[in-house]
Amino acid sequence: MNKKILGKRMASWLALAGAAALSGCAGLTGGPSATSSSPVYRCEQGLQFTVRFVNDTAVLKGARGDDVLLRDAGGQGAQTVYSNPRLRAEFGMGTGAREAVLQYLQQPLVARCVRD
Repeated sequence: MNKKILGKRMASWLALAGAAALSGCAGLTGGPSATSSSPVYRCEQGLQFTVRFVNDTAVLKGARGDDVLLRDAGGQGAQTVYSNPRLRAEFGMGTGAREAVLQYLQQPLVARCVRD
């Protein structure tokens, strides 16, 4: 293959990869959007996140990054508990089951949260 054609193909692939990277970053705003279909939780210490429950996992997205938590045994009644090595989350707490508690395991941080 001729070097000129190879160079054009390489440039096309790099442009495509750059566009894909930029489109992926376009949705990152440092926190969840209030217009997302997932419920928004607002917590102490200014934390906020969205959560999406899929099978036996909870996918949290927020300013501290994304976390995929697996369902644990525990919780009473409507309460459910999810965790990974970094974070433990309890949902369905409080009046109307609208509260959650996040416990960051690698830091001494526990945040109480309320669903909007």
